[in-house]
Amino acid sequence: MKCIVFSDTHGNYPLAIEVLTHAAPADMIFHLGDEAEDASMIESICQTKVQKVAGNCDPPGKFPREISMFVEETKVLLTHGDRYHVKSGLAKLVERAVAVEANLVLYGHTHQASIERINDILFVNPGSLLRGSSSKSYAVLKIEAHHVEAQIVMLEE
Repeated sequence: MKCIVFSDTHGNYPLAIEVLTHAAPADMIFHLGDEAEDASMIESICQTKVQKVAGNCDPPGKFPREISMFVEETKVLLTHGDRYHVKSGLAKLVERAVAVEANLVLYGHTHQASIERINDILFVNPGSLLRGSSSKSYAVLKIEAHHVEAQIVMLEE
């Protein structure tokens, strides 16, 4: 299963749609907040379901702050990351991932793309598509049973 992961689009949903046009086909799309309303725009324009969570810049109550779900046989935790203070490190997010028995954690908030494995859990931050940012990025996941491959794709200006 091929998944595309966005976070921190901050209104730049047209770039996300352009990415999806070039990266197609995607079996699943994730949006990790800031702004989750962008995910709704992507969903309606691309006619594809987007799993979305709210970030710290989203209005409270409209979207969930966290989702735990299975993709294939992989338990995935979606969160923006601000509640786990990810700008100061991943310790609190690791604790949460262990508590929900996640195999894969998708988070944003820092605007810095990263892939790391901690305690046999894969943590993926797709970075940001923020307008004016010098480093725009997203993530591509390939998920098959319990195996996950993650790649960060950097976009040129």
